[in-house]
Amino acid sequence: MTSEPVTPAQPGAAPDLVELAKIVARQRAELDRLRDQAATSAVVERAKGAVMALSGCTADAAGEQLLQQAKAARHTLLEECWITLGGLVPTPAGPGRANEFPGVDAPGSRAGALDQSAAPDDVTAALARLGQALVRVTTPHDLARCLLDHLGPDMSADAVLLYARRPDGGLELIGHAGIDDKLAAQWFQVPPLSGMAALESLRAGEPRWLEDFSADKRRYLLIGDPPDRWRSRAWLPVLAAGSAEVCIGVLRGRAGAFTPRDRSHLRGVTGLCAGRLRAFDAPPERAADAATDTVQALFEALPIAAMLLTPLRAATGETEDFRVEAATAQVGDLLGRTGEEPAGRRLLELRPALAAEPLWQGCLKVLATGKTYEGEPFAHEEVVAGVAELSLYTARVAPLGDALVVSWIRHGSSDRQEQRLADLQRLGSLGWANWNLVTQEASWSTQVFSLVGRDPAHGPVPLTEVPELALPEDTPALTRAVDELVYEGRPFDVPFRIRTSGGIRHLRLVAEAVADRHGTPVEVHGFMQDMTARRRAELALVESERAILTQHDVLQAERTLASRLQHALLPMANRPVHLAGLRVEVAYLPAQSGVHVGGDWFSAIELPDGDALLVVGDVAGHGVDAVATMAQLRFTAKGMVITGSSLTGALARLNTLLLHSRDSHATATMVLARYDPRRRRLVWAQAGHPPPLLLRDGEARYLRRPGGMLLGASTTPVYQEAECRLDPGDRLILYTDGLVEHPPDSIDRGLEQLAEAVAAPHGDGPGSLGPLLARMLPDVRRDDVCVVDVRVPGAKDR
Repeated sequence: MTSEPVTPAQPGAAPDLVELAKIVARQRAELDRLRDQAATSAVVERAKGAVMALSGCTADAAGEQLLQQAKAARHTLLEECWITLGGLVPTPAGPGRANEFPGVDAPGSRAGALDQSAAPDDVTAALARLGQALVRVTTPHDLARCLLDHLGPDMSADAVLLYARRPDGGLELIGHAGIDDKLAAQWFQVPPLSGMAALESLRAGEPRWLEDFSADKRRYLLIGDPPDRWRSRAWLPVLAAGSAEVCIGVLRGRAGAFTPRDRSHLRGVTGLCAGRLRAFDAPPERAADAATDTVQALFEALPIAAMLLTPLRAATGETEDFRVEAATAQVGDLLGRTGEEPAGRRLLELRPALAAEPLWQGCLKVLATGKTYEGEPFAHEEVVAGVAELSLYTARVAPLGDALVVSWIRHGSSDRQEQRLADLQRLGSLGWANWNLVTQEASWSTQVFSLVGRDPAHGPVPLTEVPELALPEDTPALTRAVDELVYEGRPFDVPFRIRTSGGIRHLRLVAEAVADRHGTPVEVHGFMQDMTARRRAELALVESERAILTQHDVLQAERTLASRLQHALLPMANRPVHLAGLRVEVAYLPAQSGVHVGGDWFSAIELPDGDALLVVGDVAGHGVDAVATMAQLRFTAKGMVITGSSLTGALARLNTLLLHSRDSHATATMVLARYDPRRRRLVWAQAGHPPPLLLRDGEARYLRRPGGMLLGASTTPVYQEAECRLDPGDRLILYTDGLVEHPPDSIDRGLEQLAEAVAAPHGDGPGSLGPLLARMLPDVRRDDVCVVDVRVPGAKDR
């Protein structure tokens, strides 16, 4: 039998959990990223479905239409999807059904759409960030908090209110952020009064800008306690399908007008919110009848916190929320909605975070099984006799026909002490133990029996027999520690292992003796702790570190091999070469980050007929495979052109070569150029590669790219040629994308920077390529860079 060695704990030693914390943090970040990705995909698919329903097109065509609309309006794809969803035309919802929106408005009449063509760049970027943040919004309250987080730093917004139009023409507060619950309760429902800016905004379908407090307080009934808490306000209707049912209020503590930029920004915000609000179901009206009033009267007489819930089901039959049919006065405080009346409202509307709490799962479990659920005790702060104190509660859910009765039981002080001790043992995975050395009596907590896998009916194990619980390898150390404690009173802290039905378990026993007046130990008390999870994590981290070091060595060896192959296959000239009357200078710079070598390459040779062949290419991927593919393409391309193949014919054959190579998924980009010195004519073709840059008379421009698909992507590609005449003094730059791609900047920005750098004053002598590379490349390169600098000598160079 083999086992792991046990290292005795040193005094004051503690396991290093930093790596564990890092692993957990990375996992949480990845989980958040995946959730955001899934939510974003759902929004995009829903918008595509709306376009398909309107036009009858395919899913791919709908996606392409959304992309084109986004590009034309300077939107991100996600923004365009929100705008499309905001233009859905609602159909009346039937009893027990959520609102459905099968169609969209005709093109060109999407309500709530925002035009960003004239918006400042910072507003466009801010709206793009808001569109991404909206995927995490699930309730109107979440939306209000999201808007406050977005508008607070941007325009000093201090509060955001969301009002929905009621059937009687008044308003109901459906979401808020930046105001306290007391003020929200006071302004929860607003009757259809004149002098309400939010109502005027909804009726007119236009924003109301309240920027002069002295004049505004005479004209409008202002929200606030006191009203001058917010010196400037904006109320904007959320236009959807040609009408507005929701109004967004933005309140600022500072005085002053909303700038044109702020107004453009806020109009864009309402356009995005129209789509998000479509996903929120309107709360069903609660029918008032005698039975309901009787149940509510009964609950109001109860001395505990309790409420009656009925499930609200989606079209799939799954429970998506609960309606509070009746509730006692204490429920509002426990749900964090002090002063509000819970009866008649949705449970997740009252407390959106409840969906992630155990009570929610308990309610679903009771609905499914019909068995009563009792949750873990939790602390709640409440005011008793004017003093805030923490009280301990336990939530209980019981079935009542098709409904649920949820009640909260408040524990007394003795219950709290016992619960605290139980929580301590549970959270610490430990239990206490006592041994009387005089009477030979022993007592263990329930947790100790669970740790050692012993039936409580058999009673605790005497102290001298505790070492027998350990594995044979750990018994001597534990026996020695017990003997020293019993005979010398020396405390110990010893790790050991035991074998249980679930496998090997790592435990820790800490004990000390209580002596009589003569110094003789008469009683021993201590605790036992389960260290299995921590020990396994430590061992896993050690193994992970070993695996990382091994993998690093493998990758480093691969990089070394690939680098040597690359240098052997791609010799570099240390000075410019002259080909067919051209002066050609080349540069290759490998990536500085990562451990892989890329597949960038070049060729610059003189052909038998006196022409010059100029090539740059880039194989997708890194490592030995990329270098091998690079060598295959480099030598095959030269051979084909030398033996008479046209440039397009060579590209077509190279594409076939990649499709039938060992790695059938390999792809590459390439530029092939042939220069005739007699006519100074350059003919070139490309396969998915950036175009060459021509500098003539101090002006830099990119050559117009002929058609051509990257190599290895299609069995039926089409390649075309283009030509241009090179004049004396011209300079032509061929390059790979590592020269112009520097995230987070776009490649378009990189192409602009290259044109500016080439057009800048430069030297014409050997080595003049160096300043260009120094200006273009960052300190740390994430991709290989290959450049071929071609110059046509001028009259002074002849």
